[in-house]
Amino acid sequence: MREQYRTTELTVADLAPEPIEQFTRWFKETATNPAIHEPNAMVVSTATPDGRPSSRTVLLKHYDEAGFVFYTNYGSRKGTELAANPYISLLFPWHPLARQVIVTGRALRTGRDETVAYFRTRPHGSQLGAWASHQSSVIQSRDELLTRYEELTARYPDDEQVPVPPEWGGFRVEPETVEFWQGHENRLHDRLRYVRVGDGDDWRVERLSP
Repeated sequence: MREQYRTTELTVADLAPEPIEQFTRWFKETATNPAIHEPNAMVVSTATPDGRPSSRTVLLKHYDEAGFVFYTNYGSRKGTELAANPYISLLFPWHPLARQVIVTGRALRTGRDETVAYFRTRPHGSQLGAWASHQSSVIQSRDELLTRYEELTARYPDDEQVPVPPEWGGFRVEPETVEFWQGHENRLHDRLRYVRVGDGDDWRVERLSP
């Protein structure tokens, strides 16, 4: 199975001075495209200290100059892997636009105040779900999960504030590289990558062969 991408060229002159501004440009275009479901969905890849990788799809919840933020159970597989090895990769697969954005960097836990503020914006059922699921742990059946959820529903009705689980919180990915990939015919894709220079906010842009 193969598809020819017919898109416009992406040049260095087209890029914003820094990657977050460029990401904002592409994200706005993606978010208004009805062909793309959940434009903030990204593939998060982590690895153990000895290099065994794992990947899963997670929703981006916030981004700014400091990085890209998502939330999870710190006891989950990705949470425990990041605790031991903070290096991470994010992939935004925007196939209908023949575009990808690939971020590499380090993941740091968000502050507790930031986590609580976000948790309060989640639907009541999602808040309960964060308590019901001991993410990535083995369970005997779906009934076990539903039973825990029903018990929590009785304990915290809709008008009752749900506390934030102590093992639940955010990660902020501080980017070291951000690649913007634009597909073209005959596999002659454009791949432009921002690379952080030193410890500051300076970036250089390099073109990669497809």
